[in-house]
Amino acid sequence: MNAVLISLACGLAGYLVGSIPFGWVIVKLVKGIDVRQVGSGRTGGTNVFRAAGPVAGIVTAVLDVLKGVAAVLVVRQFTSGTEGWAEALAGFGVVLGHNASVFLNFRGGAGGATAVGTSIALWPISGVPALLVGSFVLFVIGYASVASMLAGGIVAIGSTLGALVGACPPAYAAFGWGVLGLILIALRPNIQRLRAGTERRVSWFKQNKGVH
Repeated sequence: MNAVLISLACGLAGYLVGSIPFGWVIVKLVKGIDVRQVGSGRTGGTNVFRAAGPVAGIVTAVLDVLKGVAAVLVVRQFTSGTEGWAEALAGFGVVLGHNASVFLNFRGGAGGATAVGTSIALWPISGVPALLVGSFVLFVIGYASVASMLAGGIVAIGSTLGALVGACPPAYAAFGWGVLGLILIALRPNIQRLRAGTERRVSWFKQNKGVH
């Protein structure tokens, strides 16, 4: 099998892994409801927090990060000679699957946590700053949408600079911009609310059941 087919197969495998809807499963088990009927309707950690509380939200976020990490590390272990494209497409597939899960009629989350986990596994020099900045904006300032967009932007810019100086494969830069695009598409309603000044902050000190 040539490098192109291997890379495409890894992208498909990543999509299936990303489609695992941890948030939906956790809320169903804890509260017996469909998280898609709560708040933003997404399956990520922030909306799970609204639906089922902080522990459920944190567990969801961690699992969403880990599925990105696992996909990249497994692909890296068992593929070679693709110049980073197998890993990059696997990572992109994970985020795409998270945002448009085949198990939830192509609904899902916004991809922030999964993108950060994937980028840390791909190239920590861009992934770790994305994690730190995103976490600060999320937990201190309280805007989950802004945290996701900033994290995606840092990954895209950081991996592009890395590719330009030869520190990481160009495939990683393509991953960064592709994932940023997925995040922006998922967050279109939030971007509109940010422009209108009506986007709600998330309070991590009490359960927030408001629509976001």
